[in-house]
Parts: sequence; structure tokens; C-alpha cells
Amino acid sequence: MAGGNHSSTTEFVLLGFTDLQELLFIIFLLIYITTLVGNLGIIVLIKTNPQLHVPMYFFLSHLSFLDICYSSSVTPKLLLGLLAERNIISFNGCMAQVFFFAAFGTTEAIFLAVMAYDRYVAIREPLHYLAAMSHGVCVQLVVGSYTIGSLNAIVHTSALLRLSFCGPNIVNHFYCEIPPLLLLSCSDTWLNEMVMAVCVGFIITTSVLAIVVSYACILLTTWSMRSAQGRHKAFSTCTSHLMAVALFYGSVAFLYLHPFSRYAEDQGKTASIFYTVVTPMLNPFIYSLRNNEVKSTLRRAVNKLVSRMYSDRSCSNQTKVGITRRSGVSKRNKADT
Repeated sequence: MAGGNHSSTTEFVLLGFTDLQELLFIIFLLIYITTLVGNLGIIVLIKTNPQLHVPMYFFLSHLSFLDICYSSSVTPKLLLGLLAERNIISFNGCMAQVFFFAAFGTTEAIFLAVMAYDRYVAIREPLHYLAAMSHGVCVQLVVGSYTIGSLNAIVHTSALLRLSFCGPNIVNHFYCEIPPLLLLSCSDTWLNEMVMAVCVGFIITTSVLAIVVSYACILLTTWSMRSAQGRHKAFSTCTSHLMAVALFYGSVAFLYLHPFSRYAEDQGKTASIFYTVVTPMLNPFIYSLRNNEVKSTLRRAVNKLVSRMYSDRSCSNQTKVGITRRSGVSKRNKADT
């Protein structure tokens, strides 16, 4: 192993969930399918409809991509573990899962703040919105989010690789996550805990602060609207977004900023379910399908698809009728002959 790692452990056993495994497999499979279909549908819808080629939907398509990657770094292994007697993952596979989960998770945490800022600019400065959020600015914000996420993942993965794992290899979790792994290390994990607390605390604090300030400004702006319906719609939208943000950041903060103890491991598994499985499924509905423009575009796309299928079926039926008629005429001609 690289650096100061002297691990004798070559694999980990993910304890996961030991009760109601068949039921949990069906539930998590349905959630994962919904996550993939919902987020892929949003990406395709945005890419294929020019009227959605604006900054807000540019960010939404990347959020859907992150949700797919974020969920896929954990859920397939979770599903396999529910079917297997022993859910084993290699040491390198575990480190790879830690890296990708941290990279996509951190990127999404920052991205939620970027999207809140985008909504603030759109409502606060509607006339200058496209100039302020030009394509170049949007690309820079996206690249910056992915860069910070990747750097954060490199820091935590490198810090894990310097530890030694020479004792028990049973991880009381359904995937490789940093806090449960630190409990198994036979090295001093003080530095890892400090780095994790500082990084996670900084990212959560700055992102949540940016989101709260952005939505507070949005609500103050919409409060001056004359239309009561417009105020209600803005308040409803902000509330649903803030609930999704609270679910994501709250569960992350509970696990990563909670005191390290074996007693908290089972609670950590429950908290992890929310931000690894539930949130990626809910985001398409909260951020996209509540939007009237997205709903109308989706409705037109579905109607177009249905009409095309009906048209193809009608053409097929007409072709079959034509062939049948020609066959009947041919038989009558032979009979007359």
C-alpha cells in the first residue's frame, strides 16, 4: 500500500441490513428504477427541447446527472448485498466507492447552492438574467463544482489510504463510508476525523448559508408582488426546495458531524438512506416536475409520442388491409380463370 498504510485487510464485509432483506430489496429496487427513469427523463427532455435551453434547466440537467451517478455509486452494491449471504467488497473497491461517493456527493451539495443562486438572479434581476448567467458563467460554475467535489474526495480517500486496517473487517453499513471505516482502523484516526469535520462542516455551512440567503431574498422580492397567487406559488416552491435541502444536508450533517461511536452506527445507516437513496429519487419531482414549463413540455412530448405511435399503428393496419384486399382479389381472379 502507498504511504504509511500497512493493512493486512484485503476485503471488507458490509453488514448492511439483516432483517426483511427481500422486502427491502424490492423497495430499494423500485426507488432506484424511479431515480434512473426520472432523472434520465429530465435530461432527455431538456436536451431535446430548445425552449428549455436556458441556465436554470442547464443546471437541472446536471443535477439529474449527479443524482444518477451519486445513487449508482451506492445502490447497485446495496441491492446485491440484500441478495447475497455475505456482502464482500475488496479493499480497492471500497476505496473507489469512497472516492466516487464523496466526489458526487460533495459536487451535489455545492450544486444545490449554485441553483439557489441562479433562482435568486432570475427573480431579482429578470431583465439582466441571461447576461448575468451567460453560458460561460454557467460552465464555470459547473466545472468549479465538480473540481471542488473531486478535490474533497481526493483529500478524504488519501487520508484513508494512510491508515492501517489490521483488525475486524466487518463494516456495520450498507456501503463503504468514512465514519464506519474509521472505527475499524488500528491507526490513530484523529487527523482523519479533524479533516472530515472541517471539510464537511465548511461545505455544509457555506452551502446552506448561500441557499438560505438566496431563498430569503427571493421571498422578500416575491412578497412585494401584487398577485396573491404569485406569492403563494413562490412560497410553495421555496418551501419544497428548502425541505429537499434540509433532508439532504441534515442527514449528511447527522452522520459526519455526529460523535464517533459504535452506538451511532445503526442511526448512521438510517440517515444515509435519506441522502443516498431517497433524495436522488425526489429531486426530479421537486425541482423539475413542479415547474409548469417542464410539465407543459413533458405533456407535449408525451402527446407527440402517443400520436406518433397511433399514426404508425394506423399505417400498419392500413398496410395489412391493403395486403388482404390484394390477396382476395388475386384469389377471385384465379377462381374466375
